[in-house]
Amino acid sequence: MSGNRNGEEPELAVGADAFVQSGTGLEIAVVGAGAVGATTAYDLAREGADVTLYEKGSIASGSSGRAAGVCYDAFADPLDAEIGADAIERFRDLSGDDTFPFVECPYVWLAREGDSERADAIREQVGRMQENGIVALEATGDDLADRFPSLRTDDVEVAGIAGGAGYTDPATYTACLAAAANGAGAALESETPVQVRTDPSRVVLEDGTEREVDAVVVTAGAHTKRLLADAGISIAMKPYRVQALVASGDLAEPMCYDATDSLYLRPHPDGLLVGNGTEYVEADPDDYERDADLDFANDLLARVEHRLPEADLELERAWAGLCTATPDRDPLVGELRDGLYVATGFQGHGFMRAPAIGQRLAEQVLGDDGIEAFDPTRFDGDESFEIVDGMSVESESA
Repeated sequence: MSGNRNGEEPELAVGADAFVQSGTGLEIAVVGAGAVGATTAYDLAREGADVTLYEKGSIASGSSGRAAGVCYDAFADPLDAEIGADAIERFRDLSGDDTFPFVECPYVWLAREGDSERADAIREQVGRMQENGIVALEATGDDLADRFPSLRTDDVEVAGIAGGAGYTDPATYTACLAAAANGAGAALESETPVQVRTDPSRVVLEDGTEREVDAVVVTAGAHTKRLLADAGISIAMKPYRVQALVASGDLAEPMCYDATDSLYLRPHPDGLLVGNGTEYVEADPDDYERDADLDFANDLLARVEHRLPEADLELERAWAGLCTATPDRDPLVGELRDGLYVATGFQGHGFMRAPAIGQRLAEQVLGDDGIEAFDPTRFDGDESFEIVDGMSVESESA
């Protein structure tokens, strides 16, 4: 289905970091219309590039449509903190009544009594966040009880509280940015699977038609590895399955991550959204179980009731999605080959970073320096590594 280059752009408040159209004349194919791909296409189109956004299904039909929508800047690493803060700022700038709502909500992460390793790590993290200029506070269980009476806190050893946080609906954000890209001049080609080829950079349609472009940007999430493998390129990334659910219940704030119990929760229009259920094996992105496991929901709800004892929880729905892992838990973002760019391997943090990653990736495609720490060429592509939880608490020496 061909995109409409004359579509109207949603009213987005774009702030000081917005691109100004300059008519680059570059032809760019973005492959994968998730949150990162849609944002990258939007920023490229605003700069005046001739952009086509390809998606083999519908917009946000992959991982972005199944993401949790938790957004925060609570990162101890300076680069992660910078990207997290920039992403939060753009979420705020881009959101609105006619686009997608970004709901401000504090983020709490905690360790239980007896879990000294994670407790020490949280204390260390909060101190480093404060050094990075992140609004983060260390709190005791009593502190949490005073501020968030809905939480059970008598078993909490220590917690961190981050103020620069919030949540939104990932599918709505992605659809909005794709529509905005269309309004800025990009063509949307949904339900259009393509293959990627290099030297020269091009995409190949199902009927064999080849379109040569100045750059191909692959933002296909869990499918990125297979797309590139078909082009003879290996990357050090593994897709893995995760699970989440929505339950009725009363929770206004906060968003919370119980590091000891390895679960997260946030307010949701239908009650609350809860996630856990990481599988530590590589998944097939074309053939994985999209429904949650039979025992998953009951087990997780029982654990949530421990943290929210006053909540009247009733399961609404449960599902599974895919995240992507790398050997060092940092993503692969940037130029992989001449004229070929990639963004994947976000360990479950792709959506919350999408506004900042999409902007930086677009800037690199147009000639700026990339993010050195995320350079995809830092790996050979045949590395052996284990999948670990995307959300975790680790000390600097871990």
